[in-house]
Amino acid sequence: MQLHVLNSGSKGNCYLLTSLTGEVLIIECGVRFDTIKKALNFNITDVSGCIFTHEHKDHSKGLRELLMAGIDCYTSKGTIDMCGIKHHRLHEVQKQKEFIVGSFKVIAFHVIHDCAEPLGFLINHKECGNVLFITDSAYINYKFPNLNNIIIEANYSLRKLEDKIYNGNTLEFLGVRIINNHMSLETCLDVLRNNDLKMVNNILLIHLSDSNSDEVLFKQEVSDLTGKIVNIANKGLVINFDKEPF
Repeated sequence: MQLHVLNSGSKGNCYLLTSLTGEVLIIECGVRFDTIKKALNFNITDVSGCIFTHEHKDHSKGLRELLMAGIDCYTSKGTIDMCGIKHHRLHEVQKQKEFIVGSFKVIAFHVIHDCAEPLGFLINHKECGNVLFITDSAYINYKFPNLNNIIIEANYSLRKLEDKIYNGNTLEFLGVRIINNHMSLETCLDVLRNNDLKMVNNILLIHLSDSNSDEVLFKQEVSDLTGKIVNIANKGLVINFDKEPF
């Protein structure tokens, strides 16, 4: 399995999981469809579908064009209602109930964000095993068994943000909104600490803030805690995302 980061952050989010047979699962559609097509060499026939977490444009910008291109898209009822799109290829999913997208098995779960009905995903495929996907969530109350790969938000450093609020460099209400809706490095570390990581191969840190994060520091802290391969989801990154380490 290969993971391709098309973009990650407030300007747009989109990730491609591609199997050895060429089957593609799109995770988030917060970039222009032209960008997705280019990454797929303009061949969308092997795309099984797209799962996306919520209606904010940095996660759903390309939705309408994906549907018009004949790609099945999956999200919550609340998100569908807020997107205001009715289409036979736009599918409502139920939390804690498995659904199938091609060869991928997916379970959606509740996350904490300022939108209608945001989701996280637990994705399973024989090549990548169990992949945890969490973005745009202040915290997570769940533990996840038998994880093999993790894609998780580390949006900001709480210490750095609090210093900026204290020094007047960030308005307090903006800082509070970030804290209430996005995952800090500190919370990310807690999530990782509270889950069994013995079978995890890769940890990908996503949706880092341009002004409230430090990718070198974040990568080092997660690596020191977990002893795992850690990457930052920079635009264009392509990595192996397999169930087995080699």
